[in-house]
Amino acid sequence: MQPQAAPGAIGAASGWRFAAALPLLLWLGACQREVASDAAPPTGGETPVAAVTGLTTHLRNGDLAAFARDAVPASLAGPLDQAWRDGRSRWPLTELPLSGQVPAALAALSAPQAERSLLQAFHRQFAGADRELRSAAIALGVFATQYLEHDGAFSAAERAHYTQLVAATSDWAAQAPLSDRDRARQLIAGLVAAARASGIDSDATLGRAGMTDGLAALSPLFTAVKGELAAYGLDLDLAFDSATVSLVEQTGDRARVRLQYTLAGRPVDAVLEVERLGGRWYVSDFLRHARSAVAADTPAGAAVAH
Repeated sequence: MQPQAAPGAIGAASGWRFAAALPLLLWLGACQREVASDAAPPTGGETPVAAVTGLTTHLRNGDLAAFARDAVPASLAGPLDQAWRDGRSRWPLTELPLSGQVPAALAALSAPQAERSLLQAFHRQFAGADRELRSAAIALGVFATQYLEHDGAFSAAERAHYTQLVAATSDWAAQAPLSDRDRARQLIAGLVAAARASGIDSDATLGRAGMTDGLAALSPLFTAVKGELAAYGLDLDLAFDSATVSLVEQTGDRARVRLQYTLAGRPVDAVLEVERLGGRWYVSDFLRHARSAVAADTPAGAAVAH
């Protein structure tokens, strides 16, 4: 089967069309339209390609709540929210690198005198340490690659994709001006302001907010992180905009989709597994992680997040 190009760049999300049946009578048609307007929009994608482009568009827009909504069937939303409130899950934050550091980061950014204390910590540990930071970036890249190769929690598709991400970000970090004092001051000020504006100052506060509201509150902070990384040369939105998605193959309710984009000047070429549930398409790995989050019986922080 020939690959089908996604409609435009990643910023052009696939739109869902709602077809209304022709009313037999005017009053029946009006009733049908009223019901349709009250119905929740479908989750997932109409096609395998749309399942991927839709989620990538949500990340480009900084909309974490929309990502969580469309990554899973609606039937999982309630159980995921309950697991979130119980402290058993922080999905989909666990899909992000270093997600285990999110609680500590929220506390540090929201603490009194956070900007001053974080800047002092930067001066003590990183200011002027260009050579040390470059060496650390290379070493961390090697360690992360080995971790991906040996950790059984990752699927083959995730391992192949994330290994490329590690290579790209490791190369970027080895060249980025991470020890620059002025850039660090701007970075810290921007993130502290965004964290305080979110009203989420701890993991406990995040849990009480519930999954949807908690993610909505964190979305401006996520956008701020993207903006600050772009100032250092790691432009995630540029990567999202460069993405193309195509269908590799489809057999029944299973399909493989190719995702290609450029991150920090390096091409990334990944093949994602997607599946159809209830007539809609979802990325299989995200589904697997979400189901595991619902089934977890230990607090989210007790496990090592990837």
